[in-house]
Amino acid sequence: MVEVKDLTKCYGNIKAVDNISFTVETGEVLGFLGPNGAGKSTTMNMITGYISSTSGTVTVDGSEILEDPKNTKAKIGYLPEIPPLYIDMTVRKYLEFMFDLKKVKLPKKEHIDEVMRLVRITEQADRIVIDLSKGYRQRVGFAQALLGNPPVLILDEPTVGLDPKQIIEIRKLIKSLGKKHTVIFSSHVLSEISATCDRIIVISEGKIVADAKTDELSTSVSGEHKLALEVEGASSDIISAIKKIPAVMRVSKQRDTGENKAKYMVDYETDVDVRRDVFNAMARVGCPILDMKSGDKTLEDMFLELTATDQRSKSGNGGAM
Repeated sequence: MVEVKDLTKCYGNIKAVDNISFTVETGEVLGFLGPNGAGKSTTMNMITGYISSTSGTVTVDGSEILEDPKNTKAKIGYLPEIPPLYIDMTVRKYLEFMFDLKKVKLPKKEHIDEVMRLVRITEQADRIVIDLSKGYRQRVGFAQALLGNPPVLILDEPTVGLDPKQIIEIRKLIKSLGKKHTVIFSSHVLSEISATCDRIIVISEGKIVADAKTDELSTSVSGEHKLALEVEGASSDIISAIKKIPAVMRVSKQRDTGENKAKYMVDYETDVDVRRDVFNAMARVGCPILDMKSGDKTLEDMFLELTATDQRSKSGNGGAM
């Protein structure tokens, strides 16, 4: 488990990270999402002990990073945005070097072979790193992070610069790693976070602005659900009937779609399924439903709403790292 409590990092008068707190449970894949300059990498660097915090604590499986850095860092595998590779070494020699540097106490050859098999670079073992594609270099970076079987993996923008096929492969790898490790995965790419993570934290201007399960985030932000309808009949009858449903908060006509047909948006309270009530209401007034689907905010809508203040302020203030 990783516990971040009241974590703050200041650079002069600028707060790159502003008093954030969150917990990541064992076996959870957490997406740390935010625009460039929101404070993601700074937070990752403090969790791993690469930089010190101005205030606050980071605890990994009971060890606090500043009080017991050696023991705590041994529990963390870190893959920075640019993998720390020695490009003139072969893959195996590099992993052997990192194995020794980390003072791993497992059987050396067997453990390195197992890590290479896990990230699918066994066939590249005797190739020089500089000759590898970017995708394979990223896998070598994953391998070094896995040396010693650390319970926690910190991945900072692990898919930046990869082609679509490589991105899909890295996604699968992260998901598989999440079965045995606690994973914190930072990115500013929405599709990566939504496709890979169980839970998302959104950071903007160094502050956490949302924290929810991936499939619940847009609802938790808006506090309501939306239902998009296409209905045939008189608009006044349709709107009046739907407004009488107790859980409905608002009904608005979007646009006409044909003769006596239109699209409507229904906003309703969370934790309520109004579809059956809407169907019955339309049946009572003789207005057939031609189409009905969820109109909840997409992850993109949510992200833009949450980070709107962050984007507006960048032109006047220095950004977080």
